[in-house]
Amino acid sequence: MTDNELIWRIAGGSGDGIASTSQNFTTALMRSGLDVFTHRHYPSRIRGGHTYVEIRAAPETVKSRGDGYNFLLALGDSFARNPQEGAYYGNEEIKPLAENLDDLREGGVVVYDEGLLDVSEVPNFEERVEENDWNVYPLDLRGLAKEHGREVMRNTAGVGATAALLGMDLDPIVEVMEDSKMTGEVLETNFEILRSAHESVREDYEFTHDLRVPEGSHDADQVLLSGSNGIAYAALDAGCRFIAGYPMTPWTDVFTIMSQNLPEFGGVSEQVEDEIAAASLALGASHAGVKAMSGSSGGGFALMSEPLGLAEMTETPLVLVEAMRAGPSTGMPTKPEQADLEHVLYTSQGDSQRVVFAPGNIREAYDQTRRAFEVAYDYQIPAIVVYDQKLSGETRNVDEGFFDREPAPDLGATLSEDELAEAAHDNSGKFHRFRFDDEDGVSPRSIPGQKGGRFLASGNEHNQAGHITEDPEERVMQMDRRLRKMESIREELADDDVFQTVHGPEDADYGILTWGTNQGTVEEAVDRLNDAGHSVKALGVGQIAPYPREEVVAFLESVEEAIVVEMNATAQFRGLTQKELGRYGETLSSLLKYNGNPFEPSEIVEGFESSIAGDGEVPGETTRYVPAAGD
Repeated sequence: MTDNELIWRIAGGSGDGIASTSQNFTTALMRSGLDVFTHRHYPSRIRGGHTYVEIRAAPETVKSRGDGYNFLLALGDSFARNPQEGAYYGNEEIKPLAENLDDLREGGVVVYDEGLLDVSEVPNFEERVEENDWNVYPLDLRGLAKEHGREVMRNTAGVGATAALLGMDLDPIVEVMEDSKMTGEVLETNFEILRSAHESVREDYEFTHDLRVPEGSHDADQVLLSGSNGIAYAALDAGCRFIAGYPMTPWTDVFTIMSQNLPEFGGVSEQVEDEIAAASLALGASHAGVKAMSGSSGGGFALMSEPLGLAEMTETPLVLVEAMRAGPSTGMPTKPEQADLEHVLYTSQGDSQRVVFAPGNIREAYDQTRRAFEVAYDYQIPAIVVYDQKLSGETRNVDEGFFDREPAPDLGATLSEDELAEAAHDNSGKFHRFRFDDEDGVSPRSIPGQKGGRFLASGNEHNQAGHITEDPEERVMQMDRRLRKMESIREELADDDVFQTVHGPEDADYGILTWGTNQGTVEEAVDRLNDAGHSVKALGVGQIAPYPREEVVAFLESVEEAIVVEMNATAQFRGLTQKELGRYGETLSSLLKYNGNPFEPSEIVEGFESSIAGDGEVPGETTRYVPAAGD
């Protein structure tokens, strides 16, 4: 947390333009030279409801959402289905104001649309304003928008008012609007509303706050992206030319981006009837010699269990994406959680083998997805990229040049027709696709249509040519060969620097271990803890399977105790760590959060100080501490 930052939250109803308005304002802040990070909250109900987007902007690198926020633009829910106080979900019209006050920092700014919102309906509003020294500016945004155009444009009026109150020039906002899809009269009307709101606020109000937009600059051109962009762009650069899927939040973002871009690369996207079909089509495309992927979220991924096992048995390369959300079952579809870890690791049949990566940010989403394709096609094994709604929905600025990479169309361990002519074949003429003698476990494959490359691809255990067998000796030889792949992959990935990230002083006394998208939040917490006099470092793990034993052991051996931070109720990554390493039970504790919101840095700071460095009791109601086994 820093005083030199803006954390702006815009709140309204589904249909009030919260997503598009926040994206435009975020882009304007980024173009002004600031680092930006967004957090989105929206309901999973089809009928819609209260939604908000939070933008954190600062001159220095921003890795996480902040602790609360300091500026609220409350539009109210103009599409409220039931504004009555006695309704089951309460008075939905006022929720964008009433339900956002708990996180507003002391001395913060509140702008609300008095054309829609009546603060007398917000419990204890005046008392809370006085108690927290909030600076409140009631504005008739709806009336201003109707005067110059249409009521729906009141979000533009809100941005104009925001810029005026923050001392922000309108030029970056105007440039972003010009780059948007708005044209003609609609664009000109929005300009008029933006400027009118800006001017009226500057003329009519005496500012009672000192919050301003920070000043910053970038050394390189920036782009605003989400983790879904990172995954999709990596797949395209890795040579993926086929995707099949069925929409399911939050995986839909990756599927949509791929579907929009694949035609430009000569690729194909198929939306099918269910997730079984989606994974099976991707599997068939890969078998036929095309780099392919599919994916889903928890419930849909469960349906992919059977084709996932088929990919493992037939040794057909395949990349799957699993976008976690709160469960079980439908759970909370638009809320982040990290509770699908065991599901991703162990679904399908028997002693399965797959590679699993869990990127922690947009850059890692790109790097690790590209590596997922490389590993999948080099080792003929399914590779899964697991992330969550947090990474899917949050947007950050990234150097535009980060994506300047060479494409990678290589299909991995395949044979040419000349090589097939020299390869071993069965008496029936079938190619020995699944030979036993490969040291790294990889038996090179042929592509359908190649002369001399005919073999059987069966979900049953099979001999070298693919014929079904239940011979005990052949079963053991095939199984052992497939298992050897994981050790070969572990050795290869040990030299890669895109999976495990250490942050903090090398000689720190204590450690924080995390995985996936908590990484940036943990790193900010580590910086604060060290500034406060503690001796702490962190390890963010992005390689889940094969588990990076050497790296994690080296980290845990270097500290006295460590706390594992993850977003689930059952400490799944801590359990995986103890299963893989067989020890550290007495030195590993857990800090868990599973209420539908991602960690804030202060929660990790407080969790560390009160558990490892304190009395073992974590304050607040949002997190849960699980002590080490020896405590």
